[in-house]
Parts: sequence; C-alpha cells; structure tokens
Amino acid sequence: MDALPIARLQFATTTSFHFLFVLLTLGLVTLVAVMQTRSAFGGKPELTRMTRFWGKLYVINYALGIVTGIVMEFQFGLTWTGLSAVAGDVFGAPLAIETLVAFFAESTFLGLWIFGFGRLNKWVHLTLIWLVTLTAYASALFIMVANSFLQNPVGTHVENGVLKLDDFGALFTNPALAMSLPHVLSAALMTGGFFVVGVSAYHFIKRTKEIEFFRRSMRVGVLTSLVGSTMVIGFGFAQFGPLGEYHPGKLETAEPLVGAPLGLMIQIGFIAFLASSLGTLLLFRNWITKVRPLLYVMVLAIPLPFFAAISGWLVREIGRQPWLIRGHLTTADAVASIPAGQILFSFIAFTLLFLVLAIADWVLMSRVARRGPEPEEEATAPRAELPVLSGV
Repeated sequence: MDALPIARLQFATTTSFHFLFVLLTLGLVTLVAVMQTRSAFGGKPELTRMTRFWGKLYVINYALGIVTGIVMEFQFGLTWTGLSAVAGDVFGAPLAIETLVAFFAESTFLGLWIFGFGRLNKWVHLTLIWLVTLTAYASALFIMVANSFLQNPVGTHVENGVLKLDDFGALFTNPALAMSLPHVLSAALMTGGFFVVGVSAYHFIKRTKEIEFFRRSMRVGVLTSLVGSTMVIGFGFAQFGPLGEYHPGKLETAEPLVGAPLGLMIQIGFIAFLASSLGTLLLFRNWITKVRPLLYVMVLAIPLPFFAAISGWLVREIGRQPWLIRGHLTTADAVASIPAGQILFSFIAFTLLFLVLAIADWVLMSRVARRGPEPEEEATAPRAELPVLSGV
C-alpha cells in the first residue's frame, strides 16, 4: 500500500473541512462588526439585536473551527516531516505568528467582546469586535503567506539542502500572495452574505413576525454577497495575469484533476454574482421577500460558496503538483517515512473527528438560526450568564 495518496487525501480532507469553518467565520465577523458599528452610531434597536443574533452564530462556528485547526496542525508533524526538514525555518515562521494571532490575540478580544455586552462602554465594545475582525484577517494573511511560499518560495537560498530565509519581507510581497489573499477574503464575504440571506429567507418562508429584523438582515446579506461575488471573480481571474500564480500554460501541464474543480469554481462564481445582482435589484424594488419560490432558492443556495471555495483550493493545491515546495521539494519526498497503515489509521481518525465537529456545528447553528433573535427587552439587558451563547 502506497503512503503518498493516503497522505494527500488525508491532508485534502482535513484542510477542506477546516477551510469551511474559516470562510464562514471571516464572513460573519465582518458582517457583525458592520452591524454593531451602525448600532453604535444611533441605529435602530433591530441593529443591536442583529449584532447579538448573528454574533451568536459566529461564535459557535468560531469555537468549533478552532478545534478543527488544532487537529489539522498535527498533520505537519505526523505526516509531512520532509517539509519541516527542508523548510521548517521559513514555513514555520508565519504559522507560528498565525498561532499567536489566532489563538491568543483574537480569542482574547473575542472573549472580552462576548462578556462585554451591556457591561462595557459601547465604543470600547465596538473597538473589540473590530479588533476581533482585524486579527481574524491577520490570521488569514499569515496562513496565505505560508501557502504562497509553497507556491513560490521567495526570499530564500539553499544551504546544504535546506532552505534558509534571506528576506522576511519578501514573503509578504510574494506574487503568489498578491491576488490570492484578496480572493480568499472576497470568498469569505460572499459566504457570509449567502448565509445571512439564506437564514433570513428561511424565516420569511416560515412567515416570521420579525419582518423588520430579517428584512434588514437580508439587505446586509444581499449587498455583501454582491460585493463579495464581484471581487471574488475579479481577483480570481487576476491570478491568471502577471501578478498571479497561475496561467493557462501551467494549468495545461498540471494534473488532469484540475479541470473539474476549476470549471465548478468559475460556474458557481458567476451564478453567485448573477444571483446577488438579481437579489439587489429585487431588494430595492421591495420584491425580494414577496416571491416565495425565490426564498426557497436562497435557502438552498447557502452551500454554493462553500463548494466554490473548496474547488478553488483544490485548483491551487493540485495545480502545484508534483511539488510541495515548487522547484525544491516534491510531495513524495515530503511524506514521513512511516507505514502506510499508520497514515491510513490517522486519516480515518481525523476524518471521523472532523465529521463529528461538522455535524455539531450544523446542529448548533441550525438550532439557533431556526429559533431566531431574542426579544428586544432581553437583547438590551445585561446578564450574568454568557450573553452570546446563552440559549444554545
């Protein structure tokens, strides 16, 4: 039994699961920060309730996403020891910084934000959610810096078969990062927008009494979806240009698996753009909540950005093969010298754990989403218990 395909399948599966959590986390935290900003500057009471409701869904996804990230980190030490041996000094630096940003700074700010509802000055509390948002984006930056190094190992030289870092700043000006980072962030905005629109549409299907609440939420979600889908298409095609990592010549020589996810990603991207454009038009005509068949389509469309994002990730990673670090280390040489059976066992164990986490995330978020926002008097009152997660 060959260990290489098992190791590749293991990494593809676990990183795909984790990426799904990350996308929704980045998208939702941005929307929550915007909602709270509007609320702080004298918005209507619905904006405070929107901040709590969508913030609750964000926290659930964030908490379970952190667990998937911890599990994923084990793979570098267990399965891909060749990567650490050849480029550990370079590749490990942005990952270490990301860990400090994500697990310490972001988590600390988020904890203060959760417990600060009704207790902290509104401007201090608003600052906290924006700090959470900025550290989340910083985390994405350092992850993409590390990944872009694998695509294009800049700022290094080879010494005794090991890559040594010459210029840390070169990692941040990497051409492979220039368009891929905003592409990922745009995909997160599109994902968050589609999620908010879909949940809002569900409540209109159920003939909710919270008409103003979900009308405002849908407006935010539709506009965010339009901005995100427009940007994701633009930055996606820009990656085929001079600043991009890919161009048709490279795709033609890559593994034949690249074509299918590339086509799916492009098709979903354009569908998302057209749907968001139509939704924006109907929104300003006040028709968007009155066409019931369209509401069902909105609910069913929630998974579309996730499918597109995973397809894009597969294009980026498979397109680099057979290299793990382009031009320096092949994927086959990076696999640890351990029996294939052990890798298969860890693959099964990790996959089962990720399935449990994904199901738990879906169940908890579905329960909160179906329940809807809390009454206005509860949303504005300080409490002794955990204000965002209470009632899950």
